[in-house]
Amino acid sequence: MPVNLYNELRTLSPKVTGGLIRMREEAFKNAHVPAKYKILAALVAVVVTRCEPCIKAYTKMAFQAGVAQEELIEFLNVAIVEGGCPGEQWALKAFQTYKELQMGKEVKEEVCCKYKNTE
Repeated sequence: MPVNLYNELRTLSPKVTGGLIRMREEAFKNAHVPAKYKILAALVAVVVTRCEPCIKAYTKMAFQAGVAQEELIEFLNVAIVEGGCPGEQWALKAFQTYKELQMGKEVKEEVCCKYKNTE
């Protein structure tokens, strides 16, 4: 989606459009709970709901936040338990993304609602 199209929609709908961006920025701040654990919790949710762009994006965010492979695996185990057999298949996508990041490969971040108002 072109940024200029998104910005036009935000201009026409400022109270609704962009809400997820603002919520994400606030929710993933370091506070009583470190940001990396909030990101891992979000990763569990997107694995269970099967959102591939978000799986890649949250895995990348986790990697950038310094999440160790062992931490990632423990949270993916939660996703597998909650998501059943399909959860295991979607958890593999997160693990693959993490391994690619470890190897220095570029992972295209495709999180939903990624555009920010540049005005």
